[in-house]
Amino acid sequence: MTTTVSERVSQSAFDGSMLRVVLLMDLHEGAQQRFFEAYEQLRHDIASVPGHISDQLCQSFENPSQWLITSEWESAPQYLAWVNSEHHTEQVKPLGACARAMRPLKFTVLRETGRAYDQAARPVAARLQPTPRLGAGIVRHALTFTVRPDSVREVAAILSSYASPAARVDEHTRLCRTSLFMHGNRVVRTVEVQGDLMAALRHVSEQPEVRAVEEAINPYLEQDRNLNDPESARLFFMKAALPAVHHVAAEEGDSPDVTRHALFHPAKPGLGEALARFLAEEDEAAANRPAGPVRSSSIFQRDDIVVRLIDVRGPLDSDADLDAALGTRDPRRAEEFARLTAVPAERTGAGPRTMNLITDRRAPARS
Repeated sequence: MTTTVSERVSQSAFDGSMLRVVLLMDLHEGAQQRFFEAYEQLRHDIASVPGHISDQLCQSFENPSQWLITSEWESAPQYLAWVNSEHHTEQVKPLGACARAMRPLKFTVLRETGRAYDQAARPVAARLQPTPRLGAGIVRHALTFTVRPDSVREVAAILSSYASPAARVDEHTRLCRTSLFMHGNRVVRTVEVQGDLMAALRHVSEQPEVRAVEEAINPYLEQDRNLNDPESARLFFMKAALPAVHHVAAEEGDSPDVTRHALFHPAKPGLGEALARFLAEEDEAAANRPAGPVRSSSIFQRDDIVVRLIDVRGPLDSDADLDAALGTRDPRRAEEFARLTAVPAERTGAGPRTMNLITDRRAPARS
């Protein structure tokens, strides 16, 4: 039997799949026992986290400094809620102090054979997907942080003036696009990478022109950081991470008539995931309209911060134009949207939800 697969790209943390997380770690010399003891303390806490199924700690028999932690979760949103929490940040500090390098990888479970525990133990809500997802090999990620309200103009000027780093990271990884927006004193930077996201982020952070910009905005940040202290920098970027939870595209690739917009959607306390799910449904419906202007949408969410990146055909000049492009909600959907969203706090700017575009840098096409 042949399965028909839609060519439309749709990648989502909300599809009900179980999640397998792999964390590759390279420890400092002599830190093995300290790392093992820190994990022993941590694993009992992790076992009580909602959605957690199992954990394994592995050590390379070829190189004792190389370790692997794998964990299985009922769903991606449950894992993201834990990994992006302040509690998690504090929990993993002892592990991070032992490692010279860490590389997290996240996979949804498509097929399984010979499970180590009873099949009946699988969570009722978890399901195996009938077909693999489609995509163009692009990984999407975002960072968000706030600056002092009285420094918005200075920060915007600094962020708009930097020189783009080299697009090529290595033979397998390439920085494709960086878009930077502001809404009041909130900064959102989105990146699109072909290949290894972590390698690309390290590549960007090591470039002198990028480092100069980061140092220039340091005095204006609401959260202190010291880029010369690896632990301070790691914690800052961990807290600033804004993961992509949904992406849908009617078609992929660049086109000259497509414009990029970002919308800031603050959720009411505790409703960030529900709001992201709601917007994902809206954007799937918009992408299903053949004559509609929406070409692609990416939703980024952490706690109660939700950012929506929209690529549309033709210029859009207002929130009303964006609403028309995304489709008019029926009264019940409008009521649900109002239930989930919060009015932005005064210090983040209470104006239109459309964010101000500061820079949008595309890498040159491959020769």
